Amino acid sequence: MNPIDTQKKIIDSNMENQTSPQKSTTQAPRKNNRKPKVQSKDTIITNQNQQTIWSLDDFPVAESEGKVRFHDLNLPDRVLKSIAEMNFEYCSEIQAATLPKTLQGYDLIGQAQTGTGKTAAFLIAMISDFLDYPLEESRNSRLARGLIIAPTRELALQIAEDAVKLTTNCHLNVVSLVGGLSYEKQKQILDTERVDIVVATPGRLMDFARNKKVLLEKVETLVLDEADRMLSMGFIPDVKSIIRMTPHKEIRQTMLFSATFPKDIQTLAKQWTYFAKEVYVVPEETTNKNIDQVIYTVEADQKWSILEKLVKEKDERTIIFANRRDETRDLYERLKDAGVNCAMLSGEVAQDKRVKTLNSFKSGSIQVLVATDVAGRGIHVDGIELVVNYSLPEDPEDYVHRIGRTGRGGETGRSVSFASEDDAFLVPEIERVVGEKIRCEYVTQEQ
Repeated sequence: MNPIDTQKKIIDSNMENQTSPQKSTTQAPRKNNRKPKVQSKDTIITNQNQQTIWSLDDFPVAESEGKVRFHDLNLPDRVLKSIAEMNFEYCSEIQAATLPKTLQGYDLIGQAQTGTGKTAAFLIAMISDFLDYPLEESRNSRLARGLIIAPTRELALQIAEDAVKLTTNCHLNVVSLVGGLSYEKQKQILDTERVDIVVATPGRLMDFARNKKVLLEKVETLVLDEADRMLSMGFIPDVKSIIRMTPHKEIRQTMLFSATFPKDIQTLAKQWTYFAKEVYVVPEETTNKNIDQVIYTVEADQKWSILEKLVKEKDERTIIFANRRDETRDLYERLKDAGVNCAMLSGEVAQDKRVKTLNSFKSGSIQVLVATDVAGRGIHVDGIELVVNYSLPEDPEDYVHRIGRTGRGGETGRSVSFASEDDAFLVPEIERVVGEKIRCEYVTQEQ
């Protein structure tokens, strides 16, 4: 399952369960066995003791050839109101390809580039399901209905932020459980608030689940986001343990998303899903054509001066990637001394400060962010104009994820990568992964 060099396509097929090869692959959607969903012509939104009736008439979106409106998906009005407030009108390609399937209850294995709207795709499906099929009896407040597992703290917090926006007009509660933030504060939330949707990193979730602070045996929808990154970061044993705490795959709905599908991920996807639909929204090239890519071949001792000039010549929102924490720290301090409005995002920065830094970068109060790959994986910020690879990544897949921070949502962006005598040997493998030659320019300090 390696679609890197294929034409742009959407493949929709049933994946036969490995553990049940004798069963038909035409399994009916899970919701066929559920009671009819709750229908409502109007939604009454309660806000500070005032009730406002909202309907689709308040959210006009014209039909457009080749585009799918959220109106066309029979979503609950409360979800549509949140979508309207987020200024979404038409589905992205991954949303249009997956929502008709996941809203029926099918399991999903999905592949799409970062920045394509996959987070909203699985959140809309999950939230709509919980509203259409509300609980019929009271239950322990620690029993989660939805569980989303992400590999990094930044990504988990970003997903939780989007989930909060999409649940603004309903009574579903979103709880994020991530390492690096106060364990006691998260424990207090679990002790005092109802748990509907949990967004978590594997390690912290394991801590709470083992201590019965959050209960997973009634999870209705499970989402595994960026499964390939969880594999590369060594989280799969924890993820397996967590999944064993949830209902059997024939009972829960499972959605798995991954940017790449090595054989290990293919095997796990088949183990964890039940007659899953497969959707690949794969461009002809692995990298976004809206990104202007260039490699600067430079002398190692001139990289800093060239970077300083590059950052200062235009007032662009920029992310600079380095391979190591110490290199990230050094670049941050040198940029700061040079008068650049910058901040650092790496594993050595306390999580609460990382959250504040990321929010400042989103708001535009910080112009330049210096980051490592692990920290940068969860950066989903619109309007990033330039990505600089100060050091070429040792894993060529990381190159794709790095430059994917720019050129999001149809916008254009630039990517500049430095290649010196220390790491130029990595270029051919990066070009093989992206499926094209990257323009090279020889740059000196004097230019």
